[in-house]
Amino acid sequence: MSARPAPDVDDLAAVPAPVPAPEMRPARTSRQADLFDALLGIFLAEGFAQFTLADLAARLRCSKSTLYALAHSKEQLAVAVARHFFRVAAERIERDVAAVAAASPAETVGAYLGGVARELRPASPAFRRDLAANPATRAEYERNTRIAARRIRELVAAGVDAGVFRGVDAAFVGQAATAVMSAIQRGDITAATGLSDADAYAELASLLRHGLAGPAPNVPGASGSAGTKVVGS
Repeated sequence: MSARPAPDVDDLAAVPAPVPAPEMRPARTSRQADLFDALLGIFLAEGFAQFTLADLAARLRCSKSTLYALAHSKEQLAVAVARHFFRVAAERIERDVAAVAAASPAETVGAYLGGVARELRPASPAFRRDLAANPATRAEYERNTRIAARRIRELVAAGVDAGVFRGVDAAFVGQAATAVMSAIQRGDITAATGLSDADAYAELASLLRHGLAGPAPNVPGASGSAGTKVVGS
């Protein structure tokens, strides 16, 4: 019996194989790292839904087999590039936070959210649309939003404990920020305000930066009221 021809890898997107967890993935070569950077540049500017692997190979002037070494299907490649985008962005943002924390600890929350805004700014409407429309890449965005929201809760709590933020309920501020960040990721903020994700994060950074700084406001009935926990002073 003759062997059946192997299907085109583009067709495998309908039944994607699981993408290895980051810690299970073999180290990339410098050539592969360069290809991921080049793919990310294309995706951020133009989106990715319209491309086949053959299209991308032509744009990158490489063979399809070179792309197969990065991912087994177009969908897996899209997820891998999205993961690369968020990982590199997170590394840069954390470097910003570390630098700010050493000089001005009160600026950590603003630095983190400002960094998120900066990293999202190159994303074109086409990229944001494709990221949201593809279940696998949308899940990657959701996962990274949860990670970022947890980081904001940590930074707010640490700032209150250290006395660099005014007395606020750190848990409430963290949860409120989480709710806004989730709404940004779902597209609710863009739909309601017309702001891009990057602009929405910049506004959230400004809101928290000013809201956490300075003396606590004198709100009648707030201090010591039932159900209110004031952390710090």
